[in-house]
Amino acid sequence: MEKIGSTDKVKIAVELGRIRGYDASDGDWKGQRRLIVQKDADMSKIASPILQDIPKGDMGDWRHLVEFVAWAKEKAPAQKYMLVVWNHGSGWDKQPGRDVTTLGISYDDETGNHISTVDLGQALAAMGKLDVFASDACLMQMAEVAYQIKDYAEFVVASEETEPGDGYTYDTFLGPVSAKPGMSALEVAKQTSKAFTDHYAAQGEAATQSAVQSATLGKLASMLTSWTKAVMAANETATVKNAHAQVQEFYTSDNKDLLHFVQLVDAASQDAAVKSQGAALEKFLANDVIVANDITGSTMANAKGLAIYLPSWSFNSAYNELAWAKATNWAEFAQWVKGLKSDVASR
Repeated sequence: MEKIGSTDKVKIAVELGRIRGYDASDGDWKGQRRLIVQKDADMSKIASPILQDIPKGDMGDWRHLVEFVAWAKEKAPAQKYMLVVWNHGSGWDKQPGRDVTTLGISYDDETGNHISTVDLGQALAAMGKLDVFASDACLMQMAEVAYQIKDYAEFVVASEETEPGDGYTYDTFLGPVSAKPGMSALEVAKQTSKAFTDHYAAQGEAATQSAVQSATLGKLASMLTSWTKAVMAANETATVKNAHAQVQEFYTSDNKDLLHFVQLVDAASQDAAVKSQGAALEKFLANDVIVANDITGSTMANAKGLAIYLPSWSFNSAYNELAWAKATNWAEFAQWVKGLKSDVASR
């Protein structure tokens, strides 16, 4: 980030944290620090002045994230805001001390806490609307996550798959933004996605990154519910079994690519309602919902920009806590599909 640095038009506010036993560089500091990034060419240390030192903060607490954003807005007020959360992201893992199993991000290794999908929605609601929200973390570009925050961020940028170890290459996406500070939120979202995969393509690593337009997600929920009802009403069991076996999946195998799944079902379906609704759904996903989709690597060829929970064996009932589950019949459909998969295994 210091390769680019803040300007009078673009400010880069950062909170970063370190714990004992991992990194002794740059004075062996611990805790959390907040700063406004300044341009500097020395990559061996952080030269930007420390504006706030927090000895004991919980970066897995959504309220701490809200506090940081309030601080950043006070120190660097702007017409447009982008928030990037950089840490681990996960699939459906039960985290110690948490009652609800939900997708999560921002794992604090000292407290054992993390920000769940439900927490993330609360955080963004409390901090005020963002133009772009991005997850520099694994497995976060899912319908369930984007829907939870749809009212609070115009665009959502994230990866369907795990991210390579370097994560975002901040200079390659911040450089063009700094050079063109009047970029629209859509342009920033697209630039973030493209810069990420361009870097990993040059490294020969498989990677995914995409941007979703939040304003479309209410209509997506309605269209997807109608389509899944048509599929179940047509009793398209063989078609769905085959699609479930062939669909692009990710490191967490319960995560499947939504558009690819719809395409597979529609291509094999013999039912007129399924095919007509499916064709409209495919077009809406590709042209309206997913505004950028950048992939590299042959293993990600059918990663089309938005994943969804579609388990093979065990359905997690905590899914029903999510706004997406309450707005759609996807929980019912996913369990119906799971039942079909279980039938195959039991023969």
